[in-house]
Amino acid sequence: MPKDRTPHTRRDFIRSASFSAGAAAALFGGFGLDPAFAAEAAKVAGRSEKPLKAAFSNAGLQATWCAQGKEAAEYWGKLFNVEVTWFDGQLDAVKQRAAIDNMASQKWDFVAIQAFGIGTLTQPVQKMIDAGIPVIDMDTLIAPLDKINVHSFLAPNNEFMGASVTQALCNAIGGKGKIIMTQGALGHTGAQGRARGFESVVKQFPNIEVLDTQPADWDVTKAARLWETYLTKYPQIDAAFFHNDDMALAAYNIMKARNRTDIKIGGVDAMPPAISAVADGRMFATVRNPSCRIHGGAIVAGVAAVVGGEKTGEGGIPKNVVTDGPVVTKDNAAGMLWMEKHYLI
Repeated sequence: MPKDRTPHTRRDFIRSASFSAGAAAALFGGFGLDPAFAAEAAKVAGRSEKPLKAAFSNAGLQATWCAQGKEAAEYWGKLFNVEVTWFDGQLDAVKQRAAIDNMASQKWDFVAIQAFGIGTLTQPVQKMIDAGIPVIDMDTLIAPLDKINVHSFLAPNNEFMGASVTQALCNAIGGKGKIIMTQGALGHTGAQGRARGFESVVKQFPNIEVLDTQPADWDVTKAARLWETYLTKYPQIDAAFFHNDDMALAAYNIMKARNRTDIKIGGVDAMPPAISAVADGRMFATVRNPSCRIHGGAIVAGVAAVVGGEKTGEGGIPKNVVTDGPVVTKDNAAGMLWMEKHYLI
């Protein structure tokens, strides 16, 4: 490959590619692979010879994690010859239900959904499953796995994420002081897991007082409003754990305006702005909820089901696929940014 071929131009080539197995082999060969191996890799990749139609929905594109997931799904969709149609959840259970009802009235090769709240989408999802459409559940449970026969559930260990960041915060304040948790949407099973992780850690520190645990529903405006109140009400706040980075950075802006930047802040998702905030000290810690791995993995899982006939279990895809990402520090921040840029994690 010429030395002036940059990752950016390589990615542009992938985005615009519309290729057969032979062209796919040429693409893999462009990454420096042996041509024979590249041809085999293209076959293994399972790219569909005919365009597939997939429907996706996540909690709401206002959230940067969800917006990045959409980009990742579309990127991996190009690679695997999948046309992705998006149904935005708009951070509202009622609006997402209307969108999924619309989705269920149409025909798809496969669908992938991150529910805003557990149990809110069961009926239309069951309708699609009954029609023989593979449904991939992403990040949060549509319904308990023993209640609905989704093709697979791709999600991180949310308790681990909540616990790991909370542990870092508790250590940073010396195991004593006052802490606040700002939750996501209470019906979101990911938020529920993060809260359990938080609680499992703080109960080990008798000298740490939890001042408040109200939800802000992933909404930065709600988070900012809550923190306006907290900073007025509580003269001492030593640490704050947020269920996502968007809310953490919104609260930081309020803290900065009130000259309260001594508060140690932890978040979840490790989106690029949060990685930068960890690197420059505005945030103390975050952990990667791998949006790209989850949304891109849903593309791979759907194509494998449709093209390869892959079933759930029995040598096929497990019912529950854990997609964990690491805690982000200054040491691994640059590598994490690179992998996100290329939709790898």
